[in-house]
Amino acid sequence: MGQDKSATGPAHYRCVGVGVGPANLSLASLLHELPDMPNLFLDRRAAFGWHDDQQIPGTTLQVSMFKDLVSLADPRSPFSFMSYLHEQGRVYHFLNAQFDEIPRREWRNYLAWASSRNPNIRFGESVQEVDFRGGRFVVRTDRAEVTADNVVVGVGSKSWVPAPARPHLGPTQFHVNEFLTWAHDLGGKRVVVVGGGQSGAEAVSNLISRSGADLPRRVSWISRRRNYFPIDDTPFTNDYYMPDYADHFYRLQQETRLKLNVEHILTSDGISGSTLREIYQRIYVHRFIDGRQDLIGLHPCREVTEVSRAPGGGWDLTVRHADEPGAADHFEADVVVWATGFRPAATEFLAPIAHRLERSGEELRVDEDYAVHWDGPADRSLFVQNAVRGQRGLADPNLSLNAWRSRRIADRLCGVRADEQLPSFVEWSTKAAAVGQWEA
Repeated sequence: MGQDKSATGPAHYRCVGVGVGPANLSLASLLHELPDMPNLFLDRRAAFGWHDDQQIPGTTLQVSMFKDLVSLADPRSPFSFMSYLHEQGRVYHFLNAQFDEIPRREWRNYLAWASSRNPNIRFGESVQEVDFRGGRFVVRTDRAEVTADNVVVGVGSKSWVPAPARPHLGPTQFHVNEFLTWAHDLGGKRVVVVGGGQSGAEAVSNLISRSGADLPRRVSWISRRRNYFPIDDTPFTNDYYMPDYADHFYRLQQETRLKLNVEHILTSDGISGSTLREIYQRIYVHRFIDGRQDLIGLHPCREVTEVSRAPGGGWDLTVRHADEPGAADHFEADVVVWATGFRPAATEFLAPIAHRLERSGEELRVDEDYAVHWDGPADRSLFVQNAVRGQRGLADPNLSLNAWRSRRIADRLCGVRADEQLPSFVEWSTKAAAVGQWEA
């Protein structure tokens, strides 16, 4: 693993990564090609996983195959999606399949392949704490202790459900991230799906595509949005997911950044057009061809405010309509699927140095290279990935700028700055602002 060892101390690395999801896996892939950059990436899981319990058959990726772990930062890297296809011997088969969108399970397998061929990644080792002593970060795991000049936190996100649901989670109320575990034996049952984004749409599509005895009695789809809106994947909108816009966004005032994240949510969290067409067509067939008038209920512009046990078994959901104050509907369900998104995972292991780290609202405050502002030496950095959407925009948890962000961090570690790609056609800033001081 290219580690430095001393006779009296633990192994020392230039960089230690905590967590091996797509973000840190991208960085690990880029650093693997740098012989003078000893690095180690640790993950508590026994093996690589990426939303494994949400890999619903037929679901697809919402980004281009070029937005893989490395290609947009280093197209020659052996960790690219094309390298994966080539090594598997199926480049031509993939081309001939003419996928409009890449199967998500294929992408998951690609990520697992990249992790398996990188000897600097270690699974089954949980980081307990990160401290800073003697001019070095000290990373203590459940198996060993190592030191590092720099640490990169990329622990990903965790499932989130609203407060009314939390006391009731289990086999009949669960987050969509556990769909494959619990969404079985639903034939003849009443199922409510809460959440109007892509994950909710995928759950609904799967449920109403079942046949015979596996088909639920009713599927109700509740969303706070005013309709089931498509993702905005048009060319100028995709300029929001270019490096120069990410830097422009970072320079804006916090109030403006938060407003833009709300306004532009459908550029990241809308529903794929193919998924919407599939759902609409299946509703048509169920209702007008097969005569199932009451199978599917669509209920946008609504929010679940209470969840309780129903007298006759199952669940009672109190649902408020945003445009009808004081009025509420009640939904009875045997099973509730919460497709209500994710939040950054907890980082309790940073407790020994938490008082030394600056914050921006609920996030750690980062500089232009994703290094946290802190009171330690300038040449020792703690980086965070996929945890600063408020400072870096909707692209932060998205796959689109994964490789670019990793390159920015890798360049900081190496003390260089790689040439950026040409900027957007859109001039986001005045020329004075574009060359001004960075502002977090």
